Amino acid sequence: MPVAHFSRRYRLSASHRLHAPSLNDEQNRATFGKCNNPFGHGHNYTIEVTVAGPVHPETGFVADMVALDALAKREVIDRWDHMNLNNDPVFNDSLVPSTENFAFEVEKIFERGVAALAKQQGSALKLVRVRIEETTNNSFDLLASRSAGGIF
Repeated sequence: MPVAHFSRRYRLSASHRLHAPSLNDEQNRATFGKCNNPFGHGHNYTIEVTVAGPVHPETGFVADMVALDALAKREVIDRWDHMNLNNDPVFNDSLVPSTENFAFEVEKIFERGVAALAKQQGSALKLVRVRIEETTNNSFDLLASRSAGGIF
């Protein structure tokens, strides 16, 4: 059965302050620069999720796009759109809400969600990649090949 990759993009706006409690104020300013602003700053994030799996013989689809969109809305957009990431319980005093750490949290959500979709579809659908664009110059990619067993 043919295997294909499918990518879907989602957008959300959120703010954060990069500040590590283990560093003093001077070290935080030196490490994070303007991103350490006590009032925070915001980004218009673009989150791209790539899944891979066999093409369903009846639908011609790799994934149920409606179900993937519902997952993204329910678990990611509704949770973080127009929010301050620092206020989310996952970004407690020890986890800086950098985009790298944000990407790891988004990846965990899609890892669980895509596994549930695969089970519902009865397919071998796997998460392959999560990419978050923070700015036009900064993006972060997490390759989920460890979960896909390197087969995609």
